[in-house]
Amino acid sequence: MRIAIFGTRKYDRQFLTQANAAYGFDLDFLDVALSPTSAQLARGFDVACIFVNDIANRQVLEMLAEGGVGLVALRCAGYNNVDLVAAETLGLAVVRVPGYSPHAVSEFTIGLLLALDRKIHRAWSRVRENNFALDGLVGRNLHGRVAGVVGTGQIGGLVARALRAGFGCEVLASDPVVDEALVAIGVRYVEREDLLREADIITLHCPLAPETRHLIDGRVLAAARPDLVLVNTSRGALIDSAALIEALKARRLGGVALDVYEQEAGIFFDDLSSEIIDDDILQRLLTFPNVLMTGHQAFLTEEALTAIAETTLESIRAYSASEPLCHQLRYQATRPGAG
Repeated sequence: MRIAIFGTRKYDRQFLTQANAAYGFDLDFLDVALSPTSAQLARGFDVACIFVNDIANRQVLEMLAEGGVGLVALRCAGYNNVDLVAAETLGLAVVRVPGYSPHAVSEFTIGLLLALDRKIHRAWSRVRENNFALDGLVGRNLHGRVAGVVGTGQIGGLVARALRAGFGCEVLASDPVVDEALVAIGVRYVEREDLLREADIITLHCPLAPETRHLIDGRVLAAARPDLVLVNTSRGALIDSAALIEALKARRLGGVALDVYEQEAGIFFDDLSSEIIDDDILQRLLTFPNVLMTGHQAFLTEEALTAIAETTLESIRAYSASEPLCHQLRYQATRPGAG
């Protein structure tokens, strides 16, 4: 099997190469992201392996199918960048990695929350300049505060458990499926609107779908508790970034921690330190002292990268052997669930 792997980084090469020792596939690592201009590079390959910000719309999928690709393998959980209707029409199979390491993302979520709330990132910057003053670094305890977790699947469930059992927060949860194990430790399921209105801290762990796009918008931010702390390690477009800026300018938010951004494609995963970034919204977000942003790295652990590589290559092996695909995506089955 010949596999064109788009948008690869050093860590992709390392972990996919290690996992491939058990399979012996022909891996071709491509630095460029999949797009209408790069899709032709997959001509003659059996599989196109892509990541979260690669473009797999109808035009791209048509080019892949015409070039001989039969399988699109996402080395990630999210798939909102893939036109599944077009894939089925073209006879392209699509697989993903649904649960590579929920601990990686959940632990990073808690790390962001702690760093933001206790101003660790600002303190680190200060001491590097020999400034050890504590003025402006007053934080708040997590214990006893009301934390809202939107989506209690594998990742959100771990976050809810950590906040409730580990830090002693009062935890509100919103999800179509109630996790009775979380209820047993005191997590309280409420309607999403109630959670968004009552929580001191909101952390997002739901998929991106039409009904969750801009879940956090101007209306929600206006009705939220004063000094709300918002954390997003799920999908960037869950938050209306323009509305977020207005809420920050109005000083209604206590802090925002983002590992994802709705217009991150073409920006995240690249070193642009010598470039001019013309995304005014992103640049404005980075000016606020109570905004902590990272570049979509919540998944980035050795354990998660190993699981991603092994699951992706095992799906490709099953495809090559004409076996059922465990993690295949079909349009009829894409209903929003917990993240």
